[in-house]
Amino acid sequence: MLADVENAVMHGEIIEQYPDDYPNPSCLILGAATADRKLHVVCGSDGTLLWMITAYYPVVDRWEKDFRKRRINGKEDCE
Repeated sequence: MLADVENAVMHGEIIEQYPDDYPNPSCLILGAATADRKLHVVCGSDGTLLWMITAYYPVVDRWEKDFRKRRINGKEDCE
């Protein structure tokens, strides 16, 4: 899983930005895991360091087909 998270951060796409998050801005990245499974990674940065906050496989029925936009705003967006 760590290799999947690293791959997502290095080669993925920022799909949401949270500039007002505390203590530092964060973002949601869409990347690819093994077996071409989609992976979301939330990370924050102070401009020098990068923190991995969470990584999860998005739930299919809560995201559009491309996993870039939420269908339903809720707490259960991941498996």
